[in-house]
Amino acid sequence: VDETFALLDANKDGVLSRSELRRAFETLRLVDKDFGVDTPTGPEELTKLYDFIFDKFDGDRNGTVDLEEYRSEVRKILLAIADGLGSSPIQMALEDDDQSFLRKAAALEASKLAAASS
Repeated sequence: VDETFALLDANKDGVLSRSELRRAFETLRLVDKDFGVDTPTGPEELTKLYDFIFDKFDGDRNGTVDLEEYRSEVRKILLAIADGLGSSPIQMALEDDDQSFLRKAAALEASKLAAASS
């Protein structure tokens, strides 16, 4: 998560601006696809959506997203994905992409569990 934050922080000021976070979500094209099919979304609707997302990340409402806010929201997103998918689809996703963000997160959590049980 920290590596991704650093990549998104284009001007390296230690926080994400509205435009930096929007750029990240535009790159992922999460909004433009519906089950793999391109779906056009109007610019006003996109702006409202990205503003809503930014507001969710900006917990202290100071107009920027710091690393802790980013970590917190990404964690919530990943937990929601994991909860919605169950264990088998995540296992398949991890096996398909050895360097994925999801794989790195799963490896980190597995190492924490192993350390706690030692």
